[in-house]
Amino acid sequence: MLNPFTSSGDAQQFWVIFQVQSEEEQDAMAATPAHPAGLYALYASFWAGNLVEQIWNFAWPATVALLHPSLLPVAVVSFVAKIGIFAGGPLVGSLMDSFPRVLAFNSLSAVQTAAQLISAGMIIYAHNVSTPAAAVSSTTSLLSQPWFVVLVLAGAVERLTGLASGVAFERDWVVLLAGTNRPIALANANAMLSRVDFLCEIAGASIFGLLLAKFGPVTSLKLAAVLMMCTLPILILLVHLTNKLSKGVLERPRHHGISNESSNASERRIPENLGARGLDAIRCGWVQYKTQPVLPVSLAFVFLYFNVVLSPGGLMTSYLTHRGLNPSIIGAFSGMCAFMGVAATFMSAKLVEKLGLLKAGAAGLIFQALVLGIAVAVYWSGSIAHQKSLIFFLFLVVLSRLGHMSYDIVGGQILQTAVPPSQANLIGTTEISMTSLAELVMLGVAIIAEDVSHFGFLALLSMVAVAGAAWIYCHWMSNPTNESLQLFSFDQHYNSPLSSNEQSVTTDIASKSSSPMM
Repeated sequence: MLNPFTSSGDAQQFWVIFQVQSEEEQDAMAATPAHPAGLYALYASFWAGNLVEQIWNFAWPATVALLHPSLLPVAVVSFVAKIGIFAGGPLVGSLMDSFPRVLAFNSLSAVQTAAQLISAGMIIYAHNVSTPAAAVSSTTSLLSQPWFVVLVLAGAVERLTGLASGVAFERDWVVLLAGTNRPIALANANAMLSRVDFLCEIAGASIFGLLLAKFGPVTSLKLAAVLMMCTLPILILLVHLTNKLSKGVLERPRHHGISNESSNASERRIPENLGARGLDAIRCGWVQYKTQPVLPVSLAFVFLYFNVVLSPGGLMTSYLTHRGLNPSIIGAFSGMCAFMGVAATFMSAKLVEKLGLLKAGAAGLIFQALVLGIAVAVYWSGSIAHQKSLIFFLFLVVLSRLGHMSYDIVGGQILQTAVPPSQANLIGTTEISMTSLAELVMLGVAIIAEDVSHFGFLALLSMVAVAGAAWIYCHWMSNPTNESLQLFSFDQHYNSPLSSNEQSVTTDIASKSSSPMM
């Protein structure tokens, strides 16, 4: 074999030419986004679309709850929406991977806005045609009303398109704009998207809560509909600006190793048989989801979605409405939950710095499980009938969101690290299908136990699900595989195959063995 270095001087010259960057230079590059201008435009796009979505997420259950004294209408709308997401999630993800990113996103945004407007129109019609007392004469008559059927279908379409748009932003676009090989920039971008999301949730719940308390449901829904129509063209313009400022990076083919021509042709190809395409997408989605290297991380995330009542959502909003709380207080509760999410974006960074990426996820899950355990104990103590105890119960639910959102941020970065970009949309939407299945099960239970007096039973089930999520994650983290060790070799708190107890025992044995020789 020939020696490429004829002398030690040649070898030294070789290593001088190919010297690596210093640690400071590597850190600086890791913290610098690949397309900073495009990333700022992405934040603006996310803000515009998410504000309207969060307003609507609070508006529809609050106004529907005024039509019926039980949890049933809100539970039915949510139940059917979860069925739609579970069945259609992989298909939508596959279609998103088959069409250009910008075209797919703009189409989803237009469909989502149309579904929101139709839903708002149906609720306005229900409030106008009859008084709430007449509308609730019979549960069966309410569910069979044409306006309610249209509301259910439009709600399913709105949720499916909204979640698919979120996957595009959070699992695909942000990775391209921040840079796949720039972990600090990607972490900062994820944190910023989370802050925008939570701030929009605060603003959305607060704005509509105040409107509802001042103007009533009909006028408030009309104002929300005007905002939806005005926001859509702004969102489309911001998306095109994002692509322009990032020098067309959103037009980059998803699958490496194929030519641009074949990639563009495949992206524009419309499936001949949508039914066969849907079944194939569902099959491929489940296969890829089950074989991803960090499946337990995703399963823990899915288990959190069994918590449908100890969180700011439709059932909690409906329950608090029936308890007679002022809409502004209910809006403040949702806003405080979102504020905890903003705090979590800062706290999660500190946790990752102190504990490492994976242990930070465990800390968030364990904290949420413990706080919700206390909240359920307060509820079952019987003192929840007093307003002070109810406020303390809500405070604990708000506090638990700190752990939930911390895991949401950390878990998202774990999945971004482990899932290939070519599978991001399909696996992301399949994960959404799994979360919808979890919510579907709990909403089915809520429909059976429709009376408000059964809320405590639903709260207990939700708390057990969160504890199960913490167990799944901690069990996976404490039993690392060679693949996970390789994927997260950058995590200094995890990249040792020995557990902390084993390391301490090894250290003690080594010190005792060396002491006689000193």
